[in-house]
Amino acid sequence: MCLICGWIYDEAAGLPEEGIPAGTRWEDVSMNWVCPECGARKDDFEMVQV
Repeated sequence: MCLICGWIYDEAAGLPEEGIPAGTRWEDVSMNWVCPECGARKDDFEMVQV
């Protein structure tokens, strides 16, 4: 979950429109990736149980 805006990355869904296929684990997302909602860096995310 993005600590800036609250957007949640769903590993099962991925983010195909950004080149991240469904099933991509969070740790496999590039460090250069940014939040699609607010532009926060991957470092600004925290793992949460959903």
